[in-house]
Amino acid sequence: MTALNADQIRNAIPHREPFLWIDEVVEVTETRIVARKFLSPDLDVFRGHYPNFPVLPGVLQCEACFQAGAILISRLHAVGEGQVPVVTRVNNVKFRHMLRPGDTMELEVELTERLQNTYFLTGKVSSNGTVAARLEFACTAATPE
Repeated sequence: MTALNADQIRNAIPHREPFLWIDEVVEVTETRIVARKFLSPDLDVFRGHYPNFPVLPGVLQCEACFQAGAILISRLHAVGEGQVPVVTRVNNVKFRHMLRPGDTMELEVELTERLQNTYFLTGKVSSNGTVAARLEFACTAATPE
């Protein structure tokens, strides 16, 4: 079991503020990663997404899982020089609970299969032990142009 600090996270994926949705990685194994993101009430997204009842959009919950999956792939499965994992498929997304300002998102992503340069993963987003979202997704290694 390995934890990653902010510098190691930034070295693993190209995402940066304001679109980095991982604060810390608390565990990485051969097939699983657990990461967290504190949802500060100051996040710009809360100013415009239901301003009188701020809710974190489900698409950003998915994005946080995608980023956690990209960290897992970049740490445990070498992709080609200069390549980055990009999402190619999203399936069976279910939103079960709203995430609000002040919540801490816990992300659990598991690698379920690898076929050459394609990685199949499942993700779970939760806060305070309550599942907010579940999804399946696939990533492949791409070379930025």
